[in-house]
Amino acid sequence: MATSLYRIGRWAFRRRRLVIGLWLGVLILAGVAAATAPAGQDEDLSMPGTESQKAFDLLDERFPQANAQGADARLVFQAPDGRRVTAAASKAAVEDALGSLKGGDQVASVTDPYATGAVSKDGTIAYSTITYTADAVDLTGPAKRALEDAADRARDAGLTVEIGGSALDAEEAPGGTTEIIGVVVAAVVLVLALGSLVAAGLSLLTAFWGVAIAFGLVTALAVPLGLTSTVAILALMLGLAVGIDYALFITSRFRDERARGGEPEEAAGRAVGTAGSAVVFAGATVFIALAGLGVVGIPELTKMGLAGAGAVALAVLVALTLVPALFGSFGRRVLSRAVRKGGLPGSPGNGRPGPAASGLGTRWARFVLRRPVAVLLVAGLGLGAVAVPALSLELGLPGDESKSVETTQRRAYDLLSEGFGPGFNGPLTVVVDMRGSADPRAAADQVVETVRGMDGVASVGEPVLNRRKDTAVLTAVPRTAPASEKTKDVVHAIRGAVAGVEARTGADVLVTGTTALNIDISEAMSGALVPYLSVVIGLAVLLLMVVFRSVLVPVKAALGFLLSVGAAFGVLVAVFQWGWAADLIGIEQTGPVMSLMPILIIGIVFGLAMDYEVFLLSRMREAYVHGASPGEAIVGGFRHSGRVVAAAAIIMISVFTGFVGMSNPTIQTMGLGLASAVAFDAFVVRMAIAPAVLALLGHRAWWLPRSLKRVLPNVDIEGQALNAHVPASATVPDAVAPLPVDGR
Repeated sequence: MATSLYRIGRWAFRRRRLVIGLWLGVLILAGVAAATAPAGQDEDLSMPGTESQKAFDLLDERFPQANAQGADARLVFQAPDGRRVTAAASKAAVEDALGSLKGGDQVASVTDPYATGAVSKDGTIAYSTITYTADAVDLTGPAKRALEDAADRARDAGLTVEIGGSALDAEEAPGGTTEIIGVVVAAVVLVLALGSLVAAGLSLLTAFWGVAIAFGLVTALAVPLGLTSTVAILALMLGLAVGIDYALFITSRFRDERARGGEPEEAAGRAVGTAGSAVVFAGATVFIALAGLGVVGIPELTKMGLAGAGAVALAVLVALTLVPALFGSFGRRVLSRAVRKGGLPGSPGNGRPGPAASGLGTRWARFVLRRPVAVLLVAGLGLGAVAVPALSLELGLPGDESKSVETTQRRAYDLLSEGFGPGFNGPLTVVVDMRGSADPRAAADQVVETVRGMDGVASVGEPVLNRRKDTAVLTAVPRTAPASEKTKDVVHAIRGAVAGVEARTGADVLVTGTTALNIDISEAMSGALVPYLSVVIGLAVLLLMVVFRSVLVPVKAALGFLLSVGAAFGVLVAVFQWGWAADLIGIEQTGPVMSLMPILIIGIVFGLAMDYEVFLLSRMREAYVHGASPGEAIVGGFRHSGRVVAAAAIIMISVFTGFVGMSNPTIQTMGLGLASAVAFDAFVVRMAIAPAVLALLGHRAWWLPRSLKRVLPNVDIEGQALNAHVPASATVPDAVAPLPVDGR
């Protein structure tokens, strides 16, 4: 692999105008495609195969005039202090507001709270349900404005009016202040790490180049593939983070080669052949882990995984081709000022390699070598303590209760809870398929009677039959809030209790609704967590065994990955469930961790953890195969890669933290989880636990049985084959000298 990438690096350097032109053309095409494509919108979350999803599908079939998962809104009215919504003036204001909606654009129905009994017992709160013929994502601007205008009409009459439901749900757009701060921090770190504004700008430029292409493609494909704003933000987040890191690693290696006296083209080839090999394997692990999210069975998660994988693949291609092409365009300006002036040993011009610098990375590595047991115990126990809250992990999906109290949806949620009980915000829909029943009406009545007699159910509405009288729908309101564990118990209890009705009547009974769907998805995620984690760990061991030709190094890497992920989950539980420091990131209501997050974070962090493992240990492996002792190899790895890995981790943490400030709970959870996991993995696992374990293992760390040596391919990630290579003559710029086939 190293020799092939070496040729690519030299070719890109020589043909830099062609390479830059091709990438510029791709960028323009992606931008034009995004600008001319229709705007994509969020879709309803679904989980094929679950009972709740089957019920939604049945409702769409049997009630074609309605949209089972269509948009809805609740106009919640509250009378001023000392008055009731049933008073003549209040009633007139409510009816006037609702009358303005009837027959409006995309409006299917508007309920009368006085006719349906949707008035609280104390008469202070009432609500109307507005259903639409379109999904929330397809609601037009005029339809939403009409809803807001109706609320304003009642407010002008002195009522408090809030709007709940899905009708006003909006997409989250990237580009907020916190994301910009994250990028600024990344830029500062790059300048400090590289000592050159040009080198820092090159890494940022190539990362933004790849991200712009990825974002343009996601935008262009949003409608045909049903890609949502969350998918686009994930692609942006990952592409930016890994794009900067990959460019940083190749740029750093190029500067090392130039500082040793290498010619620019040769240095570009060797940088891509060595650091580029690590980039390919690191990118491959991220790609495979993200693409593997499709096995979970949630379409939205599959799209997120594939979009993220595509952004990472683009970042790898950009790093291998565009980065060396820009080396040729920027010339010596990529080097630090000190090296350009020729004041350091090993600067271009004197041809002598510089002495090993005794920097912070070297001093830290030697400290770990002296006290490996103490470092291992402190780091391991520390991460274990942070991971303890993960034992209380609860999964769920955020609703209006998780939104800021400044939003009308949250205020509507609170008013409904006050007037009708917390369970009113998460009603359950019970669907009775009576095609196999001899007496359909009796079957529906038995279901109503059974559900009404259950603990935890506050009320049950009368069944509504379709035109063919073979399907009935009834609404059951639990006594507890939608995200409560007791509500989950109620759903399971209803499903268990109606089994007897099914046996007696021949009807099929399904429990659905947003609350039930969220419960089903959360349980499916919990069930898939361990199998997916097992696949990821197995993949990590196999890939690292190929890369490092060792048995113990991959096992150590996998166990370290488990520690960093566990600690990240502990942070999520402490912040989002327990509320620790939640106000610092704008979390006003604690609740379960979003059910998609654990698997998504595992998939992403797996790849990112392998990034640091490959980049740091590849330099150790390189030193070891060239004759260094195990201890010297550890010091050498930190001397060459420690500062760069630390800078890359800080950059990635800054990028991910920048997304914590968004109002979308999914993005907030993802940003905090990924930032925490990267911090733990890079600075605790890879820079403390890994060298401590390697120090204790000594030569055994790089042991591989002979049987595996014969089976496993030798990918030569340390670029050993390049050491036997004599650079091609500078007088023949288009020729690349023959290279040995392998590293022996």
